[in-house]
This record gives sequence, structure tokens and C-alpha cells, in this order.
Amino acid sequence: MSSQRQAPLPLDLPSRAALGRGDFFVAEANAMAVAQVDGWRSWPGGKLVLAGPRGSGKTHLAHVWSAESGALIVSAGDLAGSDIPRLTRRALCVENVDRIAGDPEAEEALFHVHNLALAERQPLLMTAASPPSNWGITLPDLASRMMGTQVARLSKPDDQLLTAVLAKLFADRQIVPALDVIPYLVRHMRRSFDMAGQIVSALDQAALGTPKGVTRSLARRVLVEIDPPDAP
Repeated sequence: MSSQRQAPLPLDLPSRAALGRGDFFVAEANAMAVAQVDGWRSWPGGKLVLAGPRGSGKTHLAHVWSAESGALIVSAGDLAGSDIPRLTRRALCVENVDRIAGDPEAEEALFHVHNLALAERQPLLMTAASPPSNWGITLPDLASRMMGTQVARLSKPDDQLLTAVLAKLFADRQIVPALDVIPYLVRHMRRSFDMAGQIVSALDQAALGTPKGVTRSLARRVLVEIDPPDAP
């Protein structure tokens, strides 16, 4: 009886984002910010802004801090209408603070969160894409308090960090790429955490049902499709 090898069925498995301390890779590009977050018990004024570009690890680092401090994590856009006294009875992380600039209700809510957290002596971590000077907050009292907050900056990744981020993104999706895939991507991709996420997501889809999985040739094709080289 003869048998025929069949290609694996394409199973669109959901990715699982690993957000624990052991999954957060520390390199030169983010070591200072990690150290500042780790020193939360001695933050000046009991507060810190964690700033960095999209996909730089702000949410991951916020979850690491939450696990260590017992902090609640909320979105700045959800503060208006929330029970602020309840929120500020424990350590608190407010994400995407820069996105509420120009929203009077959200800015007012963050102002009260800030004041109550400090009054209750509860640490307050805030995340944003950039430092407070770039936010455009319109409530003067809130703007002055944000400008007086220490900032920890997450930088664009170096080779070491980008390698670790790509490896983590593949692992989150249960993908084992060929050995030369990650070195190839690090050499040729745009140096961006957001781009790393887009590339791994596209490779996940492109490799569905292919017997060879994620290979260098597939990575080359996907990279050209997502981030074509500049025209001469």
C-alpha cells in the first residue's frame, strides 16, 4: 500500500502575547528605562511617564510593573466617568495618556487621578508615545503637572534587542522560523518594533499551509511586500 505525504492543514492559531518579566529582554536600548521603572518605590513625586514609539514595549513593561506592584492598568480614554477614588486606592498605570490631549473630560479625569494618587501615596505610571512636552494638553493645571513628571524613554532597538523582539514575536505565535530568518530580517528591515510586529504577523499568514514554514525566501518576499525599498 502506497502512501502520499500531505501538506499540513493551515491552522490559524491565535497568538499569545507573553507579558511576564522573563519575556522582557533588557538591552542597551532599554536598560535605563527598565531601571527607572524598577525603581518605582523612589519615583520623584511618586509618578513616572514611560515614553516610547508604538511597539517599543511600553505595555509589556507596564504589565511587568503591575505584577510587581499590584497596579491596576487602565486606558486614559476610559478615565472619564470612572470611579476615580476607587482607582487611586492602589498603584495605577494609565496607558496612552498622549491620546487624550484636547479631550476636556478625559483631561479633567486624569487631573483628578493624578492628584488623588499622590494624595493617597500610590505610585502612578503613565505611558505615551512621546514626552509630555509633545502632548498638547489643554488643561493648564494638568499640563504643568505632566511637565513636572520624570520621563523614562524607550529607544529604537539595537541589533541585540531587535533580535530578541523578533524571537519573542515568533514564539508568541508558536512559530519556529528557519535559523537564518531572524538574522536576515535584522539586517534588512526598518528598525522599528511596530515593523517587527507587522512582519511576523504577515509571515504567520503567508506560511499557513506551506510545508517549509517560515524560510528566508519567504521572509524576503514578505519584507519587500510590507516595506519595499526606496526607489532610486
